[in-house]
Amino acid sequence: MGYLAPVKLLLDTHVWLWALLEPERLTPKVRELLTASDTELWLSPISVWEALMLAERGRIQVQGSPSIWVDQLLQRFPRREAPLTSEVAFVSRVVSLHHQDPADRFLAATAKVFGLTLVTADERLLQGGGFDVMAAN
Repeated sequence: MGYLAPVKLLLDTHVWLWALLEPERLTPKVRELLTASDTELWLSPISVWEALMLAERGRIQVQGSPSIWVDQLLQRFPRREAPLTSEVAFVSRVVSLHHQDPADRFLAATAKVFGLTLVTADERLLQGGGFDVMAAN
């Protein structure tokens, strides 16, 4: 009998937020993977930064301080933190994306460098190349 390696998922910012706040927006397969005991969930500090920016700019309505709100979300979500390394920075410049959004480039590069599957609903990322990606909805 063969050993199956755990599924290692890097969540795009919106997928992380949907998983906690609107799980019905995710496909049944993604919801199942997010709760499976053999799935490793990863989050980039870029997603924390993006969530803070969305809250600070009023694109996400939160009660109270955006920093406290994001910190509470992090506490509710068991995950590994994906390091933001110089290798990720270098790879962010060569991943195959048809746009220059730095956050997307860092997420795609993080997936490539650490052998993770990026879970996203962003069509621009889904059409990228050189990294593993999975549709979230």
